[in-house]
Amino acid sequence: MFYPEPVSKLMSALSKLPGIGPKTAQRLSYYILSMPKNEVQNLSSAIIEAKEKMMNCSICGDLTDKDPCEICRSDLRDPSYLCIVEEPKDVIAVERTREYKGHYHVLHGAISPMDGIGPDDIRIKELLMRLGTDQDRTIKEVILATDPNVEGEATAMYIARLLKPLGVKVTRLAHGIPVGGDLEYADEVTLLKALEGRREM
Repeated sequence: MFYPEPVSKLMSALSKLPGIGPKTAQRLSYYILSMPKNEVQNLSSAIIEAKEKMMNCSICGDLTDKDPCEICRSDLRDPSYLCIVEEPKDVIAVERTREYKGHYHVLHGAISPMDGIGPDDIRIKELLMRLGTDQDRTIKEVILATDPNVEGEATAMYIARLLKPLGVKVTRLAHGIPVGGDLEYADEVTLLKALEGRREM
């Protein structure tokens, strides 16, 4: 089907977003075109502002507008627990339980040989440096909260093997989360049960 070039470019840009297929991209494009110009400008400005102002926390790697992030700066968090997640969105998922009060380490991915992603492509070196500088052993337990899929399990096993010689307790989220699922789609109760029933690796 023929679309004017500006519409075609908009649809192409939107279809690059996760979960947006050609039909959804078409529907969104025509919706955006029907919006008042000031609302479109607000949307555009919000996207640019978020992209320009957000950065990765220099300690945990989470997305933040201030470095270090609010969680790393907080005196109310328990520094003896370190929860390792794949993506910044997973921090939000765990925080929704309102039960976990420790710190985080965001890997920004998972080991996936099929996609050419190895241990050096995610923030494992930063994790080891973080634990290496913890001379007084403030961190007592590392919770592996990677997704319960093949890549997440491989990443968890790899990290567990690296951390065992350091003498820190390493646990894995219990299987309250369905295998093959994503952490961000789990409800609060499921995540809470998974946190409570984590096991040592």
